[in-house]
Amino acid sequence: MLSRLIFLFVAIPLVELAILLQLGQWIGLWPTVGLVVATGIAGAALARHQGIRALLAVQQELAAGRLPGRSLLDGLSILVGGAFLLTPGILTDAAGFSLLLPTSRRWLQRMIRRRMERRIEEGTVQFRVFTPGGGLSDEEDSR
Repeated sequence: MLSRLIFLFVAIPLVELAILLQLGQWIGLWPTVGLVVATGIAGAALARHQGIRALLAVQQELAAGRLPGRSLLDGLSILVGGAFLLTPGILTDAAGFSLLLPTSRRWLQRMIRRRMERRIEEGTVQFRVFTPGGGLSDEEDSR
């Protein structure tokens, strides 16, 4: 887990910086800055639009008396995608846009779901439920 966090917070920004520096050499400083700003603005607008749609879908599901599982997952994906788009970089922009576009978002969600199902079947995933008091729930204590 620690190695993944190190990768996330150290390696990815370094790769992003290298890509932006290379892009700046190819197209120039101001076009590179413009690209970063434009993707941030476009991403924020798209995230807002998709986020409102996801919120409305959650409300419709709840009004119909159904649990909004897929709608909540869409909302989470849109939130993460928006955060990626606000982070300067080419790789994070690609990841962010892929989480905001419904087709690629569904594909990524299916991949993650399959991976989680496989890990649950293998027994390599553990779920812990915490009570408001900070301890484990009765279900977890009995295991």
